[in-house]
Amino acid sequence: MAIRVAAAGDVHADASRRTDLEAAFTGLRGNADLVLLAGDLTTHGRPEEAQVVAEASQLAALPVFSVLGNHDWHSNRADEVKAVMEEAGVTMLDRSWTTQDVDGEEVAIVGTKGFVGGFPGSHMPDFGEPLLREVYAETGREVAALEDGLRATADCDYRIVLMHYSPTLMTLEGERPEIAAFLGCDRLAHPIADHLPDLVLHGHAHAGRFDGTIGSVPVFNVALPMKREFWVFELSADPSRAPEYALVG
Repeated sequence: MAIRVAAAGDVHADASRRTDLEAAFTGLRGNADLVLLAGDLTTHGRPEEAQVVAEASQLAALPVFSVLGNHDWHSNRADEVKAVMEEAGVTMLDRSWTTQDVDGEEVAIVGTKGFVGGFPGSHMPDFGEPLLREVYAETGREVAALEDGLRATADCDYRIVLMHYSPTLMTLEGERPEIAAFLGCDRLAHPIADHLPDLVLHGHAHAGRFDGTIGSVPVFNVALPMKREFWVFELSADPSRAPEYALVG
C-alpha cells in the first residue's frame, strides 16, 4: 500500500496568517494520512502565534507531528510554544521519535530541529573559543539523536526524518553561498546515509531548491510552498518507486 504524507515548513504563524492556515489545513481532509510540520511554526516564537497554527492544525482532522525551528526559539519561550501545540493534539518531536499506524502499516517519524555547521568549504570546526566549540557540540547532539531514532525504528514499515535545518547542500541551491553554514550541516547527513530512511523533510531554506538526495535517500525542502499549500508525498512499499508528490491546500 501507499501512505500520503502532507508536509510544510516555515508557516511563520501570526494573527495575519490565520485565514490562509485554516484553508491549508482544511484542504488536507481526505488528501493525506498524516501531517508533518518542519519547524518555524511562529514568526517570533510567541505562544499566541503558536496558538494560530495549533488551532488551524485541528481542522485537518489528521495526526499532526512537528519539530521546532529557529524562529520558535527567538523569544526564549520554546517550551510554551511546544505546550500550545501539544494541547491542540500535535505530537512535538525534539531529538525523539514516534510511530503512527496507517491502515496497519507502522510509520516512524524521527524528528529534531537540526542545527548549523556548514558543508564542504564552509565547515565550522571543533576548535577555538568555547562558544564556537559549543555550537559544534550542539550539532553533534542533533546528529546523535538522529542516529538513535533511526536505529530504534529500523523495523518499521516506513521511516521519515523530519527536521528544520538542511542536511544537504543540494536543497540550498538558490540561497546565497555565504550563508550556507547557517542553513544546515552535512554532519546531519551521516546517520541518514547509514540508515536509509524512506524520506527526509526539512524547512528553513526559503530560497533553496525543492528536491535533493543523500545517497539514494530523497530529501525535500518543504519551506518553499507554504503560502496556502502543503506538499503531499505518496510513499510506496515498493522500494524502487520514488516518492510521488503534489501540492494540496
